[in-house]
Amino acid sequence: MEIQILGAHLAELKGARLTSLLIDDALVVDAGGLTSALSLPEQKKIKTVLLTHHHFDHTRDLVTLAANAGYYWQGQLVVYALRYTLDIVTTCLLDGKIYANFLEYPSKEKPTLILEAIEPYSRKTIAGYDVLAVPVKHSVPAVGYQITSSDDKSLFYTGDTTVGISDCWQHISPQLLIAEVAGPNKYEDWLKKAGHLCARLLKEELMQFRQLKGYLPRVIVIHIGNPFEQEIKEEVAQVAQELEADISLGYEDMKITL
Repeated sequence: MEIQILGAHLAELKGARLTSLLIDDALVVDAGGLTSALSLPEQKKIKTVLLTHHHFDHTRDLVTLAANAGYYWQGQLVVYALRYTLDIVTTCLLDGKIYANFLEYPSKEKPTLILEAIEPYSRKTIAGYDVLAVPVKHSVPAVGYQITSSDDKSLFYTGDTTVGISDCWQHISPQLLIAEVAGPNKYEDWLKKAGHLCARLLKEELMQFRQLKGYLPRVIVIHIGNPFEQEIKEEVAQVAQELEADISLGYEDMKITL
């Protein structure tokens, strides 16, 4: 399994993209900074998108990917998410008011986008992977995904989350954990209210993981608050040292092979 981080940041600017992961060139998890990261031939390989929640920085490029698929190669994309997420994305992003309605383009009989609701805690085979959606704590309904390949390589991506993600740990056993740190420790209280993590809060959750599971997987941190990246990097490095674990910041176009 090869994971490519297309977007690792909270804000988009030169050299930084919104959150998005690409697995084995074909499966996308969250669609923040997606199309700006990939050529048209690379985009054409994508058949499936998983969304953790409806926030714009995780869904924006669903529209641009659909436009390219619909206009240039008349492909179809299947999008999986909670029903709540799909309802909001349909109403606010895919309603045809600010762009084409790709739920009906090029035709209602063969639209570019096909939406499929997923149920929490229910395993589902998606694009050849075993996918388990696990609810996570955020400011809106959200899930993280454990994705397991046919040769038993697995990752868990938390999406946006905050204190209490340890509730997920009993349901998963990944070899790679991709989590978020949106800001530095000095903003801990605000981050908790906003549904996010700092390095100190992540450490608490990882300690509970180790206590429950008896190990810690490799941890990659994304959804990084751009203005605080150096501070976050230093604080995450401190956590890695204290836990004697492999924990580091992700970055655009980073590739991890399991």
